[in-house]
Parts: sequence; C-alpha cells; structure tokens
Amino acid sequence: MRRRIAMAACVFLLSCGLILGGCGEKNKVVNYDDETGDIVDITFFGNKYEPENVAVIEEIISDFMKENPDIRVSYESLKGSEYFEALEKRMAAEKGADVFMVNHDVVLDLAADGKLADLSGLKTISGYTGLMLDQMDEDGKIYWVPTTVSVFGLYCNMDLLEENGQKVPDNLNEWVQVLDYFKGKGMTPVIANNDISLKTLAIGRGFYEVYQEGRENEVFESLNAEEESLSTYLSSGFSLAEEFVRKGYIDAQAALHTEKTSDDLEQFVKGESPFMLTGAWAAGRVKMMEPNLSFQVVPYPLLDDGPLVVINADTRLSVNADSEHVEEAERFVEYFTGADNIQKFADQQASFSPLKEGSPSSVEEIRPLIPCYQSGRTVLGADGKLDMPIWKLTAQASVGLLSGEPLDAVMDWMDTQAGQEGSTQE
Repeated sequence: MRRRIAMAACVFLLSCGLILGGCGEKNKVVNYDDETGDIVDITFFGNKYEPENVAVIEEIISDFMKENPDIRVSYESLKGSEYFEALEKRMAAEKGADVFMVNHDVVLDLAADGKLADLSGLKTISGYTGLMLDQMDEDGKIYWVPTTVSVFGLYCNMDLLEENGQKVPDNLNEWVQVLDYFKGKGMTPVIANNDISLKTLAIGRGFYEVYQEGRENEVFESLNAEEESLSTYLSSGFSLAEEFVRKGYIDAQAALHTEKTSDDLEQFVKGESPFMLTGAWAAGRVKMMEPNLSFQVVPYPLLDDGPLVVINADTRLSVNADSEHVEEAERFVEYFTGADNIQKFADQQASFSPLKEGSPSSVEEIRPLIPCYQSGRTVLGADGKLDMPIWKLTAQASVGLLSGEPLDAVMDWMDTQAGQEGSTQE
C-alpha cells in the first residue's frame, strides 16, 4: 500500500520559487522572491501512512522548507511490514532515501554495515531524557533519534464493562476474573492481532522484574554473550499468552489473520469484546471510527501487585550515511526533533514525548497510562542494549503459539534464532 503525500504539489511550486502554505489548508500560496542559489532535494521514507499521521509530517516538512528555502523534502510511505522489506531492499541496492524511519531490529543491521550517519552532533540531542539518551548511545555515536515514546495498552470498552457490572482490572487476578465472566457469557474477551499483542504481553511480564531491580545491563550483556537464553525471561509471559489462548480468552485463528492497529480496531469498535491489546497510538483513530464508543487505554494488568506499561522509543529517524546530502538531511532531522515539532507529533500519535520538557499526548482516552509510566512501572519492548532482533523474534514466536505449536517448541525455536541472529551482529 503506497502513499505519497500532497507534498508533490509543493515540490512543483517550489521549483517556480513558490511554496504552498501548509500544502492543503485553503491552498494558500506564498511567494518567496528572495530565493536564490541551488535547491537541494532530499527524500524522506517512512512507515507512517495514515492520513492523520501524514498531515502532521506534511506540516512539519512545509514549515521546514519555509525556513530553509534551499532544501526541498519529499515524503513517501508504505504500510507495516511492506515498509521494512522495501527499506532493506533499497539500502542493499544503495538506493535508500536520505532520511528514513527505523526500528530496533533494522538499526542492528544498518549500523553494522556502516549505513547510518552519526547524529550525535545534532543540537536537539541534549533535550532528550536520560532514558532515551541511554537507548540512543552506541559507544559515543547516535545512529537514530526518536520522535515519540509509544505505549502499548489494554483498550477497555467502558460501556460493556459497566453494563455487565465489571470494572477495569488493576492486576492479573482481577483481569482473569473479568475474562472468565465474559467468556462465561459466550464472548471472546480479548481482541489480539498477529504482531504486537502477545509479544508485548510476554516482554512486559518477562522483563519487568529485571528493570525494577536495575539488572537490565547485566541481563542483556549475558543474553548478548549467549550465556543465558531469551526464553529464561520470556517463557513466563508466553506461557500466560498460551493460557489465554487455551482458555478461549483470545481467538487464536482470528488473531492469526488480524493486522495490528487496523483489523483489530475494526473489531473493537463493533462493541462485542471488552478488551483489545494493541498500541495506544491508535486511540485517536478508534475515536474517529466510532465517536459514540466510550473506551479507555489502561496499563497491562499482568502482575499480582498491579499493572505495567510496555514502551518503545519510537518513530525513529536515521540519516543515510551514503547520502549525497548528509548535511541537509541532518538539518531536516534536527528541525523535526525540535521541541515544538516533537510535541506536535507525539500529541497526534497519542504517544509520550521523548524530551525532558515534553508532555504526554492530550488524548483523553490514554491518560490512565500516565501514572504507571511516571512511576517507572515500565518495560522497554525493544531495548537498544539487546544485540538481537527481539521485535521480529517475539512476533514470530507469537505466530507460532497462535498456530497451535507447543510452548516448549516455540521457546526452543526462539532461543536458536536469537543465537543465530546475535552471532551475525558480532
């Protein structure tokens, strides 16, 4: 699913010495008569394709070009897994964009191949929180910068809960009781997708104590060195996921064919299930799809003593080290990661800001996530200290469980793959 934003119109007008103000709002055209010299074209490739996401990117690009009339930016996007497949092929063929979005797994490969420019000199780096800087730092170099902190949450249909005399669960015991209630009424209580639902549940439950005890550096070094296996930590979480499938809380066959923040949202807004496991960033979309649906996104109730949130440094931007316009590309990334733009982007994404002075999104439905996040009951879904593609491995393990493969077999496969993938990063 390919999407090119209306910036193409802006590019045409810019070539005539004009810029389309906002590239959409009333088609207002502003003439810049003082534009002189050569204009540099840079390309921006990303996986944010939804109209509401693209509108914010379009606005940031347009404002950047107003302040930098010597640079034109064009944005192209692809959906989901198609994007990362295309990115891999383009970079391998040395046809990558000047600026592109990456995730943890992609950075492992591209940084090892010398394909990512060092962004540690950007003026905006000092504005990031200590947690984000710790994630970004790679032996003194920075190969990517986040524009949001995404959160994975439990969507709760408040009307359905209230009508049945049930409350939003705060811990695992409470959640199981509510799940049993709705299962007893012949309903499938939890809508899950075939990517992020089960893996974030497993990662959150599996690594929570490690983070709370401050042992993440020690544990990840051990995992990277293959002194311990990934399943040592994630078996408990995947075991819970398997139990949810076995008890019918999750429909495995339906989940196998449910795409994240797409098919799952369509199912949830029908109002036939009380819960959905997916990214909180889709809350705004859910609200638009069904304005009359009363819902909240709350922390995962996965622990005996309370909930937790799984987070990621997200919508990460990198610059192609082989670009002919690295300087201009870095100037654009520096502009994009300015405080005002970060806040604008995070707010639209129903996400949190990665900056020290940033604020969580103002989307009302995700506000229950904030206390848990601020109190530190958090787990990083794809920690930068892990030298293995955990995002991909856990997604594939989730598919294995949903396909009916035994838990032990899935965990053995994951450990074997983690060892093989980790060795290729050395």
